[in-house]
Amino acid sequence: QVQLVESGGGLVQAGGSLRLSCAASGRTFTIHAMAWFRQVIGKEAEFIAAIPWSGGTPNYAGTVKSRFTISGLNANNTVFLQMHSLKPEDTADYYCAARRSATYEDAYWGQGTQVTVSS
Repeated sequence: QVQLVESGGGLVQAGGSLRLSCAASGRTFTIHAMAWFRQVIGKEAEFIAAIPWSGGTPNYAGTVKSRFTISGLNANNTVFLQMHSLKPEDTADYYCAARRSATYEDAYWGQGTQVTVSS
């Protein structure tokens, strides 16, 4: 099992910044990549960004590229999502995922952290 604990969500004004953290513990050697998703109630989860567990080039959704940066996976097994130039449409619950295969179908998920961007 892998446990994921997110933190860093909150309320911010449009144009502001937030940094989310996701700390992984347990059988981390099974993780292929770490990712962030977000979800608004009533809508499907949206992929935001991912980074290989062993390091490497991250990839981003077009809606957040150039505004969000995924990084981390240091000795503390923590991944960060730095968010800049936040917009009201970024308001959602943000989830950290640990992918252990080619898809996210059997990924481990965190409990989520809420981000609210006011206009």
